[in-house]
Amino acid sequence: MKISFAFLAILFLLGVSAQAGDGRRLARLPERMKEHMMHNMRDHLSALQTITRQLADGEYDAAADTAEQRLGMSSMSRHGAAHMAPYMPKGMRAAGTAMHRAASRFAVAARNAEVEGGLSRAFGALSEVMAACVACHSAYRVH
Repeated sequence: MKISFAFLAILFLLGVSAQAGDGRRLARLPERMKEHMMHNMRDHLSALQTITRQLADGEYDAAADTAEQRLGMSSMSRHGAAHMAPYMPKGMRAAGTAMHRAASRFAVAARNAEVEGGLSRAFGALSEVMAACVACHSAYRVH
């Protein structure tokens, strides 16, 4: 897990360019792809809110399901990852894949929290999901 944080830190440092007013690299996407991506990002944020609510309510399996279906590796086709990827900078694709993988790992940790009776590992895994989001949003912009 430390490797993924180190990877994201390097990604952030390499992806930032010196642009006036905003140090993030512009990802030039066709307008429809940009709209699609923004819709996906809003859904990701909504999924994170749902997951944290489910964890707070002790609904660990529901949180795992939400994570896997809306953020995890299983969600990639739903979000159109295959047709979006060619338009994204390499580092942005890597951060997205890191987020999807981290969400799938979180789903396992959330299910384990049901059995183990503790949320520490689940929240640690959820933090990795959010770290991937932060790394990408800190390094790239679409507008």
